Amino acid sequence: MNVLHFSWIEAAVLAPLFGAALIPLRSDPDRARRCSLAASAIALVCTVGAWIDLAVLNAFEAHDRWDLAERLFHRDMLVVDELSAPLLPLVALQFLVTFLATLRTKASRFSFTMALATESLTLATLACKEPWLLVALLAAAPVFPAVELVRRGESPRVFVLHMALFAILLVGGQAIVAWATPGSDAAICGLAMLGVAALVRSGAAPLHCWHADLFERASLGAAILFVAPMTGAYAALRLVLPTAPAWVLHLIALASLATAVYAAGMTLVQRDARRFFSFLLLSNSSLVLVGLELVTPLGLVGALCVWVSVSLALTGFGLALRSIESRCGRIDLARYHGMFRATPTLAGFFLLTGLASIGFPGTLGFVAAELLIEGAIDAAPLVGVIVLFASALNGLAVMHAYFRIFTGCEHSGTIDLRIRPAERVAVLALSLLILGGGLYPQPGVSSRRHAAAALLDQRNEHLKQNFTDAASRPAAKSAAGESPR
Repeated sequence: MNVLHFSWIEAAVLAPLFGAALIPLRSDPDRARRCSLAASAIALVCTVGAWIDLAVLNAFEAHDRWDLAERLFHRDMLVVDELSAPLLPLVALQFLVTFLATLRTKASRFSFTMALATESLTLATLACKEPWLLVALLAAAPVFPAVELVRRGESPRVFVLHMALFAILLVGGQAIVAWATPGSDAAICGLAMLGVAALVRSGAAPLHCWHADLFERASLGAAILFVAPMTGAYAALRLVLPTAPAWVLHLIALASLATAVYAAGMTLVQRDARRFFSFLLLSNSSLVLVGLELVTPLGLVGALCVWVSVSLALTGFGLALRSIESRCGRIDLARYHGMFRATPTLAGFFLLTGLASIGFPGTLGFVAAELLIEGAIDAAPLVGVIVLFASALNGLAVMHAYFRIFTGCEHSGTIDLRIRPAERVAVLALSLLILGGGLYPQPGVSSRRHAAAALLDQRNEHLKQNFTDAASRPAAKSAAGESPR
């Protein structure tokens, strides 16, 4: 395997852990925030360095120069390839802008230690291709949100039950796949269990209750950082897509499609802004799974592009909602709040990120949504129409929320609610990426096309190998004097 010029991946994973270890020594929330910003910025620089280094090598995948895991276990535990190369900086950026947008009034109630531990775990997950290590990382991730709920005095029952089911299906499915003969009924059963586990982690209906419950009970920042990276989709790509039969993938796509439409409809009837955002994120992340499981080149490219655009846009959308909530408390969408004059910059950012998530022209999501819909129509015209219908419902929900929060009677108050400098930096960074990616989408689309082609080649090789093994087993039995079935 190709070797990077520096240990970018390990440095990116260890930087947040080092920052988390330093924070308990600092009792001042403002200092803890600055320490988190420094650690997350280092992680972002390292992930961008890994992406650039991979491009310089002109290789599909590579591992660190001084890979500690390889020396200890003689296996490449953490690698970067064309699939994960843009996802790692995306996750590091999500954490960095969340820390930036955390005001001093919120710093004492936001756990920077657990957020940094979550960042390290998420980066390690997205840089992992070893099945059992990936299963362990995915199963460990829900621990931090559960601790967050307990610390806030909220009941973690719904979240813990769903995540326990996810862990049982994940570990059990991988154990069956590792033990069973490839292509056998037992192996297919294990792959089906892994597919259901990915659906549970992604919040597919009817096992989606934990999603809205987490956003309603946990801090909004912690909920965004747990859900927005879409590690459930990553689990489906690494563990299910390469070897699962077509009918398993089609069932996952149908469940995700139903969830996308259901969640899009639910966004239109929500009164609480947090639940509205939860269903909006759930609907868009389900559309990503729909494209991934279509197993067509165009659909897979569209899904990978939508993954990046939706993750980036809805992180900004959630942070805008969080900033507004920090100024006026929980937002009731049943009435008008008239916040436009008090926070015009946040109003514009709210509208930009919301429209980018549904593929508005000129934004990063436009080309991504176009590719996904075209790929869905090529696979099955009815699926493309349903995807388009779900996107239309999400667009109506975004505009409904915008008018409820920012229009109506003018907000009156003596406190200055204008955007703060740190929030302005986060807004500017995300806005430039959303608009820049929309005006010049070719590099991103080319990168996703190469990753999709490699995933499909890997799947074809696995299926060909399974077919060869299945054909050789009856021949071996005949040679041994046994009559094949």
